[in-house]
Amino acid sequence: MKKQMIFATQNEGKLKEIRTILGELGLEIISMGEAGIQVPIEENGVTFEENAVIKAKAVAAQAQALVLADDSGLEVDYLNKEPGVYSARYAGEDTPYEIKNQMILDRLSGVEQEKRTARFVCAIAAALPDGRVLVTRETMEGYIGFAPAGENGFGYDPIFYLPEYNCSSAELDIQQKNELSHRGKALRAMKEELKKAGIE
Repeated sequence: MKKQMIFATQNEGKLKEIRTILGELGLEIISMGEAGIQVPIEENGVTFEENAVIKAKAVAAQAQALVLADDSGLEVDYLNKEPGVYSARYAGEDTPYEIKNQMILDRLSGVEQEKRTARFVCAIAAALPDGRVLVTRETMEGYIGFAPAGENGFGYDPIFYLPEYNCSSAELDIQQKNELSHRGKALRAMKEELKKAGIE
């Protein structure tokens, strides 16, 4: 029976990405729900790293297993790096992303492309059964477009443009996205950290 790794998420899109990138570690990667863990997690950190560690430790306290958690979001330079750690809760947690995306586009109305720089940030924390905590952080740089485009992503992907590809993050295919994305890069960095920690 494969050893299990719990990833503290209920997001199926995220889980798919994680299984693709971490698959070669030879661990069965399951969500909190699949592990039967329901624990209230208060993400009260002021950085992505702090929130990822809070989540990983909260779930690890309920399970004798390796637990990974991520905290990711969008930083828009013109908006003082908002929505930042509040990306998921921006305009309310249950507000559809179509509305969140339109709010950001509205706030940038009339702002020229050079000032629309932005990045996706992802921090990943791993809580190891022996109490150690590993953290990685990566970014994907781009700018906020002038209209949503693409059907392949989720969240803020339709308004986040990559100048070198001349398309939005939601227009990339899954393979391209895994290679370029903040989460893909942070997961690959974490994979190396886990190997160094003797987890394969």
